[in-house]
Amino acid sequence: MIKALIIEDEELIAAELKLKIKQVAEDVHITEVLPSLKVARKWFFENAEPDMIFMDIQLSDGVSFDLFGSYKINCPVVFTTAYEEYAVRAFKVNGVDYLLKPVDEEELKTAIDKCRNIIEYKSSLPVDMPRLIQNLQNPNGAKVFYKEKFIVNFRNQWFAVNTKDIACITKEGLHYIYTFNGEKHIIDYASMEEIEDMLDPAVFYRANRQYIVHIEAIQSVTPKENQKVMLTLKAPLKIQVDMSREKAPAFKKWMDR
Repeated sequence: MIKALIIEDEELIAAELKLKIKQVAEDVHITEVLPSLKVARKWFFENAEPDMIFMDIQLSDGVSFDLFGSYKINCPVVFTTAYEEYAVRAFKVNGVDYLLKPVDEEELKTAIDKCRNIIEYKSSLPVDMPRLIQNLQNPNGAKVFYKEKFIVNFRNQWFAVNTKDIACITKEGLHYIYTFNGEKHIIDYASMEEIEDMLDPAVFYRANRQYIVHIEAIQSVTPKENQKVMLTLKAPLKIQVDMSREKAPAFKKWMDR
């Protein structure tokens, strides 16, 4: 059984797509239908990656490509889109299907077969996929910039802490940053989600609702009961961070680079 996810903000279109998938591929089981970028971000935070994804490009609260900046998605993706045919044809040469709405059943079956081959034979996604996503996010080739410094207040003075010096960021009522040398400072932001969006996902990982950790700050990863894991951060912090069993597989992929 192939576990698949639909990300689509139109309820009727999502229901129709789910029905067509069932008709052309009985081995594909839709585990969830996610109606927005916000809901999708929460789902990926709390769940392991599915075997494949059917993803609308333009959602009510943003563009679905933004998910690739927040999470390392390794499974094959079939995009559904209202883009013109010339754009769809250009994407198809990269081996990942983009289907025009309303989705044609034959094209859908072909797309699923392509994804099934990737899953069953563990073949790689197209080499150009990361570049493709980057071009779609930044059509003019603009570089993505992440936050380089955080301003903190210490003894009634402001000073900057370099992001590269931050070992972890926590929510303890207020939001705090811990540096690699053990310093702790309050930062003034509305939510962990806001902070997470400012950080390079190749370097920082949202371990749970309370912690974002730097990859170089992790001393060890210990399996616990019920497939949970415990992260221990390097001295002088020696902080222990719990991670759920749902989050653990995606974290392992993030670490294994």
